[in-house]
Amino acid sequence: MNNLEFENVIGYSFQNPEYLDRALTHSSYNKEMKTHHMDNERLEFLGDAFFDAIISVELFRRMGHVTEGKLTKTRAQVVCERSLAETARRLNVGKYINMGHGEDSAGGRRKDSILADAMEAIIGAIFLDGGYEAAQKFVVSAFDETIEKAAAGKLFSDYKSEIQELLQAKGRAVNITYEIDREEGPAHDKTFYVRLVCNGQVLGRGSGKSKKEAEQNAARAALERGEI
Repeated sequence: MNNLEFENVIGYSFQNPEYLDRALTHSSYNKEMKTHHMDNERLEFLGDAFFDAIISVELFRRMGHVTEGKLTKTRAQVVCERSLAETARRLNVGKYINMGHGEDSAGGRRKDSILADAMEAIIGAIFLDGGYEAAQKFVVSAFDETIEKAAAGKLFSDYKSEIQELLQAKGRAVNITYEIDREEGPAHDKTFYVRLVCNGQVLGRGSGKSKKEAEQNAARAALERGEI
């Protein structure tokens, strides 16, 4: 992993590079390398809290006359796996993650859950290294477009909601279900394969490390087909 290259990508230079190393280390890497307590899960926990707080402040400032309920709903659209993963892809975070060979071979660098967790860990690492202001500056810069779209009501909370609204807008009754095709892998590391069915027709298929992620990916696949 090239720390300097990644620091240039995110616009922040770490005083303590160990924070960045840890933020970009997936647990699968430790299992194969037989290291301990050096993955990004604890930083993910910390980053999640500050990401929530920073987005809350930004929405409070940008949406000056809306209710608490509207702020809460808008924040949920930004503080979610989809938002984190999409930003991680734009920053090419997957390229820099230390990952076990097995997870890498299984497409781990493209998985929403892994990318989202890494983004939260990066936020946590920046907070520990440079304080709240540094973390705030990074989050506001990296998620500015997402925040603006959410504040303007132009960001869907999830692909499932988007496809539901599109289908209902056609003015006919719809019966949407997400059905599991199969599950693969051990109990602690399953991959779920799901199909999206509407009125008996399969519109899309997706997979993920959780049923929720697989359903979102099935809905996204259906939207990307452009046939709804």
